[in-house]
Amino acid sequence: MKAQELRELSIQELIEREKELARELFNLRFQMATGQLSNHTVVGKTKKDIARVKTVLKERDAIKDEAGA
Repeated sequence: MKAQELRELSIQELIEREKELARELFNLRFQMATGQLSNHTVVGKTKKDIARVKTVLKERDAIKDEAGA
């Protein structure tokens, strides 16, 4: 998922997306530990997606703080 697509989502949708990706990462790690995961690159992509969501949330928080100050 691209950062621009994430910036179009609301804060609540971003939080939900982060939770969803965290669950997915947990499942992928579990599959990797049990030897069921055939494509290990998905783990890295999921981690990067989580980082993108957190970055956009942090940007929104910074904008909100600037507006309030």
